[in-house]
Amino acid sequence: MDGNHQIIAGFIPLLDSAVLVAAKEKGFAIAEGIDLTLVRETSWATIRDRMAVGHFQVAHVLAPMPIAANLGLTPLAVPTIAPMALGLGGNAVTVSNALWALMLERGATPDFNPATTGHALKQVCADRAARGEPALRFAVVHPFSGHNYELRYWLAACGVDPRREVDIVIVPPPLMADALASGAIDGYCVGEPWSTAAAVAGNGRIATVKAAIWRSSPEKVLGAGAKWAADNPEALAALLRALCRSAQWCADRGNHGELAHILADNAYLARPAEWMLHGLSGQLDAGGGDIRPMEDFFVPFAKAATFPWKSHALWFYSQMVRWGQVKHTAEHAGIARDTYRPDLYRAALKPLGVALPVANAKVEGALSAPTPVGSAGASLTLGPDGFFDGGRFDPDQLDSYIAAQTR
Repeated sequence: MDGNHQIIAGFIPLLDSAVLVAAKEKGFAIAEGIDLTLVRETSWATIRDRMAVGHFQVAHVLAPMPIAANLGLTPLAVPTIAPMALGLGGNAVTVSNALWALMLERGATPDFNPATTGHALKQVCADRAARGEPALRFAVVHPFSGHNYELRYWLAACGVDPRREVDIVIVPPPLMADALASGAIDGYCVGEPWSTAAAVAGNGRIATVKAAIWRSSPEKVLGAGAKWAADNPEALAALLRALCRSAQWCADRGNHGELAHILADNAYLARPAEWMLHGLSGQLDAGGGDIRPMEDFFVPFAKAATFPWKSHALWFYSQMVRWGQVKHTAEHAGIARDTYRPDLYRAALKPLGVALPVANAKVEGALSAPTPVGSAGASLTLGPDGFFDGGRFDPDQLDSYIAAQTR
């Protein structure tokens, strides 16, 4: 390639920034002619604002953030697309030791089971209400985040009304463990390694995880300014190829030790490499050194982990409607659907021969076992992808799904 494309990307210090970080550090970006500069930020609000004013061409962003921008729900909103996902899973719900002790008394189990922990939490909330005590306070990283929606989905499915029976506040990921330790919050939903941070310090317990609430579920995407993407199609395609190769490298267990040390560097997460290995291996420190396995806790490449499914976009949109962030209209649904760009993904990655789903959307929660699906290039297996409560989301039945959730 003649010359290099200069691309500045924002990121938050999280395990799931790994695909971007490795693309730079392992040379995948430069091999595609991309001079990639990574800029670390502390909060998603800052990522959002710097994207909006043109400081970043692309960024590691929460999967619902581009949808919220295109719906005009955020300050300084500018058209944004998501041409690629950056992995599946990676989040956990962590609670204070005091709250965990109360949940254990009410039947919680230490195996990350969302149903037993959620129903125990429901009883704790009921006990507090009966005594006239204030609602428990949980933190999420941003109003338009998978964390917010999966926390609310979990609570609601277990009989806890997240609008009335708990207080949900916003805290940047790197501050979560300190907020829990100080008593400012009772629990939080965040990406790794910020649940491990509380567990290894002895200040909290991982109660459940995203990978158990909704298996094989979306988390971060590559957000790209729509105008920049339209004006620089070759640069974007080259970046997607670099990130695909990076995701393959990150997924190889033989590389996890090296990846953990790269992420631990002061330029990236600035935390011990051992912390990264918990999320990469799925051997989580639930608290106090209690190591527990979680299959597919964080998936960088397998199961079409980097494919921007339109059904993922529409599920996030359904939750925006459910929790009163936007009104449901056909126009709004269309904006959400068109934010994710599998067409750009396929066009960029076709030369690599990787698995490319032939469909743009799928029924979420339909697969109870690994299932081969139609693909171009390499063969592709998806699932399991179930919601813990047995729910399903058919994007072709969006109206009825929203109606059932909001009545």
